[in-house]
Amino acid sequence: MPPAVLGAGAVLAVAVAAVVTVFAVRDDDAAAGQVSQTTASADLSGAPGPGSSFAGTGADSFGHRFDIPKDPAGQALSQSGAPRTPTDPEWQTGAPGGTNQPGGWQQVYGGPVVPFSTTDGPARVDNGVPTGFAKTPQGAALAAEQIYWRTVARPTDHTLWQRLVILTPEELADRARKIAEGKVPDVLPESVKPLLYASDAFRIESYGDDFAVVRVARKTREFLHGGRSWVAMRLNVVWRDGGWRLKSSAGDAQPLETIGSIDGWTQW
Repeated sequence: MPPAVLGAGAVLAVAVAAVVTVFAVRDDDAAAGQVSQTTASADLSGAPGPGSSFAGTGADSFGHRFDIPKDPAGQALSQSGAPRTPTDPEWQTGAPGGTNQPGGWQQVYGGPVVPFSTTDGPARVDNGVPTGFAKTPQGAALAAEQIYWRTVARPTDHTLWQRLVILTPEELADRARKIAEGKVPDVLPESVKPLLYASDAFRIESYGDDFAVVRVARKTREFLHGGRSWVAMRLNVVWRDGGWRLKSSAGDAQPLETIGSIDGWTQW
């Protein structure tokens, strides 16, 4: 099952994807038109050239540009910059480097649009598993965002879950049971994939040597009607065996909430 921010069972991953999207409640026909129009009109003028690790570019439901890697699991960027240190005044509030450069946003598995950094990882994507996220607040935020949406998109990928997610024995047993009963899809339905658009900002709620609590904000459908609101999702990661791993958020009283501003948040 996905981390408990989704509840028990990968089928609920689709339900929560609907909660955080602007298109899942009503005005479905108009929203669908917005999705197809925006995606079809993606600016391809900056498309990667021959020999690149990317096959092309696209735009998500709000026009946020992304690159499409030839490897569905994504293409790690060269770690060409130094991550922040604890003495940096923006240690917990600064953005990771490189997300505004080519490859800084990628669509993985043909669905989720997630950030990649040139300073805080992932440094590698090996056999579909991103690794090498920096042991920094920025690395924690990148890991939380990437791991969460990768596991939503690949609910039965044993290697991905085993390497990147920490579940209790009870959660593992529940997950195994649901997979055995056929209640967990191998991949997300095509109809859901356009709804997995890029997030706008993150905030570090708590950070320690081996853990971080990260909130990530995404636009809501109100933006289509001149309004401004976001859905904020809380994700927990812990540093274990040399890397960040996503941990169940079952104890969170309010893992999802709607907010009216991202002032004070860190924009990617």
